Amino acid sequence: MMLRSLLRAATAAPPLLKESQWQLSFCRSMASKSKSKSKSKSSKKGKPTKEKNQTKVDPKEKKEKVPEEIQTVSPSVSAAEEAEKRRRLLAEDDKNPALDVGPNGRPLFTSIPSLSMLTKEDTNAYFKFSMKELKEVLPEGLPMGMMKEFEESSRSALLMRQCFVDLRDNFRRAADPSIAVKPRAPKVRKQIVLDGPLSCGKSIALAMLVHWARKEGWLVLYVPKGREWTHGGLFYKNPQTGLWDTPVQAANILRDFLKYNKSILQGLKCNALDPIPLGEGAGVGPPKGSDKMQISPDSTLCELVEAGLSNTHAAVGVVVRLREELSKVTSVPVLIAIDQYNSWFTFTEFEEPVTVRSCVPIHAKDVAIVKAFRPMANDDMMVGAFSHSTAVGKLRQELPDVPTDARIHFPRYTLDEAATVCHYYLRQRLVKRDAFTEDNWKKIFYLSNGNGTELRYLVPFMR
Repeated sequence: MMLRSLLRAATAAPPLLKESQWQLSFCRSMASKSKSKSKSKSSKKGKPTKEKNQTKVDPKEKKEKVPEEIQTVSPSVSAAEEAEKRRRLLAEDDKNPALDVGPNGRPLFTSIPSLSMLTKEDTNAYFKFSMKELKEVLPEGLPMGMMKEFEESSRSALLMRQCFVDLRDNFRRAADPSIAVKPRAPKVRKQIVLDGPLSCGKSIALAMLVHWARKEGWLVLYVPKGREWTHGGLFYKNPQTGLWDTPVQAANILRDFLKYNKSILQGLKCNALDPIPLGEGAGVGPPKGSDKMQISPDSTLCELVEAGLSNTHAAVGVVVRLREELSKVTSVPVLIAIDQYNSWFTFTEFEEPVTVRSCVPIHAKDVAIVKAFRPMANDDMMVGAFSHSTAVGKLRQELPDVPTDARIHFPRYTLDEAATVCHYYLRQRLVKRDAFTEDNWKKIFYLSNGNGTELRYLVPFMR
């Protein structure tokens, strides 16, 4: 017992000592605070202090005395200066055609004036676009990857790849079967789904295909953002069809379709003369009076589209009817091009209330405009491109209403294509010339695995 009491006393001693030390330090701090308070009070009573005798320093003089090595430049200002310097140097480089050299001394840019004249010899070279012409031919909007490439390279030019030439030739032969082909030419497909890894150029190839087709005089319905058909806006259930109407998206589709194709639509007569059912308008409720819109025998497709734009109750019905009309046009080739096509095989952001506290998501196949344009079972020319930016996820190989052989793999850059791309970025001053070597650009290619976005991002890091 005596030993236990001695051990307890020995272990209890340090905390008491620490507590006393804390109390002592606390008293000292309180004493210093009281002294500072008394000094401040005495200064207020009028006792002279050293601070009053000191001369006041102008704040401007303080700023001037900051050493130059301490002063820093804002990152945004320095980046803007570097960009301006690069634009000035690129303008000077344009006067020197000797710089337009690709790998193995090949020309870096092709001299052909249009995409219709592309041949196999023109691949692995860059085609110069006019931004004014691109916006005129593609008024629906350019793909984000294309805009990013133009912005960072400071030039509106794109690499002409063999996979794009094959895609163009496929639809050229589909529109005109009389074109002579080689014996081992691939099978012609009227419906194609472009699938492939992230940043392999599917959306850019689709936009260039639409550009080529419209320059050839085709009637093209181009949807650069198919995901918008199933996200945003208002949605109502049509009691006549049992499908969900989205009048806001339908009006946008008709407006975009009319921008470039108005002159062609004015010369095409309507083939289906059945009345178009009316649905609930955008924020105005159901129609009053008749629930159908009559079609006159002499009306054109342009008048049909304008009727859907002027009457919000008829917008969805006109879009559905437009799909039927496009399949009956024979005077000009018709192409339907849908980007972000994979977003039409999953659920929308719309929800249907089931009970007071629960809702169920609505599938894209139950949206009226998607149900009209998603199937590829008809004999019409149609191409869709999957987009990984929509976060849809991996879909199964066999898709409903899509032919089994329609899905093709769109590849990333090959080694030869990457060589041309890296030489192009060297020409556009994205990498320093003294750091550009064959070993360095090959390292960048293998590190990015042919991903175009990552390749463009990694090239400036060559050392």
